[in-house]
Amino acid sequence: MQVGYLTLGFSHKLLPIESREKLAFTQGALLEFLSQFKKEHASVYEIMALCTCNRVEFYLYAHEFERIAPHLLKSLSLAKGVEFKSLQASLETHTQEHAIHHVFCVVSSLDSLVVGETQITGQFKEAFKLCLQAGLCAKHLSRLAHFALKCAAGVRKATTISSQAVSIASVAVKQALEILNVEKLEKRAMVVGMGEMGQLVCKHLLAKGFEIELINRNIERAREFVQSLKNPHIQARPLSALEEGINAHSFLFSATSAPTCVITQKMARPCVFRRWWFDLAVPRDIEPPIEPNIWLYSVDDLQGVATQNLEQRQKDTRHAYQVVGQFSVQFAQWLQSLEVDPLIKDLRELAKQAALKELQRAIKKGYLPQEYEQNVARILHNAFNTFLHPPTATLKKSAHKPESDMLGESLKTLFNLGKESLFINRYKCEFSEEGF
Repeated sequence: MQVGYLTLGFSHKLLPIESREKLAFTQGALLEFLSQFKKEHASVYEIMALCTCNRVEFYLYAHEFERIAPHLLKSLSLAKGVEFKSLQASLETHTQEHAIHHVFCVVSSLDSLVVGETQITGQFKEAFKLCLQAGLCAKHLSRLAHFALKCAAGVRKATTISSQAVSIASVAVKQALEILNVEKLEKRAMVVGMGEMGQLVCKHLLAKGFEIELINRNIERAREFVQSLKNPHIQARPLSALEEGINAHSFLFSATSAPTCVITQKMARPCVFRRWWFDLAVPRDIEPPIEPNIWLYSVDDLQGVATQNLEQRQKDTRHAYQVVGQFSVQFAQWLQSLEVDPLIKDLRELAKQAALKELQRAIKKGYLPQEYEQNVARILHNAFNTFLHPPTATLKKSAHKPESDMLGESLKTLFNLGKESLFINRYKCEFSEEGF
């Protein structure tokens, strides 16, 4: 029975935003969904989920991999009203060493819409913490999560990918600046929502010299944020000022966590000037406008800018993948080293049971008096320990070496120990530095 890591997910690469926004969960709903799924499927030992504007992914430690995916798709389809076939066609699946490598790439931002953005690392950390506190994660996903965060830090340290990178927020601001290069407009913008994305937008806009009106449902929280910036070019406004504001500014950036659109078609009135609206939320905040002089950008529309950014940093990205590969190999080696002691224990137990079985047979057939049983048992114990010492010492010594694959798997096959493990040699060929 294969037991190990499995990832199942949907991202901006295969699933359009119209479908991704349907898969959005509140924290409470997500924990309820995961708990119910784990309860209904005994093959799932641990589970967590990462839900962002660009991806919805599930990370599992489980067995019977081939049966889990269709069950998860069915549960998602029923819970979110998304067609099963659509989910099936967009599903990305990774198992064992490929799952580990995928998670490390995601957390290190190599699989992001904007490669190198650091927001995803914090999002993963919070997702793991949430699921751990809910009792959905244990030692196996904890090991994976801790090593993934260590890998992300290693990528940032070894490369300049994060310093050169831009978040979705700064991509949107960059697009606005390109518009300003063509249009003669004032640097004035409205920002709706002040979650992490909204705050990033504000900071990027202020750095480029914009005047900002910040709209938020909780006006006191917005005022506290404005005060913390200590910048006179931003002011907080209540939600009641939303409709007036969207018809008074050329640039609008919206990034709330609302489950439905906060800016509707009816709110947009005819204006003599042109407007550019950036919807950075999933589910989307802005209903597609019918006014002709409004240009709407969604998260997916920023793909072109992100691609240009990736091309400019191709060399550094390659190095980052090498770092991820090295961390992936280290993790696989560490996992295999954890298997050495149980393997040695199983081997010794097998020898012990074989010796005791023959001892009992000898006594039963009269080859050995009953009163000699304990003394002979000790002799046999010392004998098989002496015999097993060289191979077990070699196994421990070579736990981190390439030949450990051959040694460990040979022992399992020869003695029918039946444990599953990762194949480090094959894994290293695919994901180590030599593989790039």
